[in-house]
Amino acid sequence: MNNPIRVTGTREVYRGRLVQLREDFVVLPQGTPAVYERVEIKHGASTLAMEENGDVWLVKEWKYAVGRPSIEVVSGGIEVGEEPLSAAQRELREEAGLRAREWTELGFVDPFTTMLVCPNHLFVARGLESVGRELEEAEAHMELLRVPMEEAVRMALAGEVTHATSCVLILKAAAWAGVIKY
Repeated sequence: MNNPIRVTGTREVYRGRLVQLREDFVVLPQGTPAVYERVEIKHGASTLAMEENGDVWLVKEWKYAVGRPSIEVVSGGIEVGEEPLSAAQRELREEAGLRAREWTELGFVDPFTTMLVCPNHLFVARGLESVGRELEEAEAHMELLRVPMEEAVRMALAGEVTHATSCVLILKAAAWAGVIKY
């Protein structure tokens, strides 16, 4: 499908360490001028670490933006020049204190396609080994949760896990592992 919207100009509104906001001045398909706001945040990598018995590791931490604790898969930003798998491996070591021998990529998700650019790459990690956590100051109170895959699926479906990427990864991993059928 070809882009039916013609861009006539762009203005950067804000550029920070994690977020960039710009306005795109456009002409819609029937000639109407409009302004689209486009937010780009650091791209991410998310990992569901899975034990041999099927248990999975989740993290629970206070999330400033939503003002409450959130249960999620291990996730983090991809640094400039870093590959998604390398970011996933780094975040798994830092947040969960785990290293994995086997990595399976399950694609990526676009969290909100209307105005946000932030692809998040999805991985399942298996063959786990404990190596010690390396938490950042803001993550100092992060809790690790080990739950059966079926419980993680239940939590995602019941709204106990609200982080969209985590919900998608839990469900995709459960299908991949044969825990749920679709």
